[in-house]
Amino acid sequence: MHSLCRMAGSALAFPDILPKGMKTFVAVLSLLAAVACESANRGHDVFTVTATFPHDPTAYTQGLLWADSVLFESTGLYGHSDVRRVDLPTGRILASRPLPADRFGEGLALLNGRLYQLTWESGVAYTYDAATLAPGDSFHYAGQGWGLTTDGKSLFISDGSDSLRIVSPETFKTERVVHVKYKGEPLKQLNELEYDRGDVLANVYQTNWVLRIDPATGTVRELLDFADLYRDRSPKSEVMNGIAIAPDGTQLLLTGKFWPTLFRVRLDSARSSVKP
Repeated sequence: MHSLCRMAGSALAFPDILPKGMKTFVAVLSLLAAVACESANRGHDVFTVTATFPHDPTAYTQGLLWADSVLFESTGLYGHSDVRRVDLPTGRILASRPLPADRFGEGLALLNGRLYQLTWESGVAYTYDAATLAPGDSFHYAGQGWGLTTDGKSLFISDGSDSLRIVSPETFKTERVVHVKYKGEPLKQLNELEYDRGDVLANVYQTNWVLRIDPATGTVRELLDFADLYRDRSPKSEVMNGIAIAPDGTQLLLTGKFWPTLFRVRLDSARSSVKP
């Protein structure tokens, strides 16, 4: 039985003694536990790992994308954050640009030759030339920055809540806000984002789940379960985070914070997901 299914309901047994910051996480975990039970009752979740690549085990991965034959990555932690160009087959860092020591790097997106990198609590987004990582303009925004992606026109920002903010890449002004829901219930802890053929994919922070979201309505089309992706991780490897579209345009590149491996996976949607 799925580990989340075994714990379904137990996390809410003592809600009054949970720290305030944990209540949102527990609510999300409880909903996903129920989904895991639903999935487990239909059979074991399946996806196929089609390749593995080396990944910097010191990288606190926050943003990931593939473009122009290069893997781009944003890393976090104060004093260690950067944006980098990476050779996918070898994991070798081709070039990097550090952030100031008082900035915590977050999500990353590429639009019209310009990289956009969020920061966690500073309310500043940095831009870079994608070919050289030369710094460009910076933008200010309200609230926290977590994940970032683009549909080729606008930018989508997550902030750990159930909201996706769609902002202008020229001004960073909010154009609209979409609230993400599964079966009518809000799903929070939205983290790293990727745009995939009309949908937004989102890591759910501190879990192994990826959501497939309709960006027009916020409705979760699928919940993708990657609990079996990296079961034998070392204690140094933290949560799953990092989604990119693979070079073939149909598979995914997945990794996590301090993971030594990046996985290329092919989805079998009929077996690896739960649909509303």
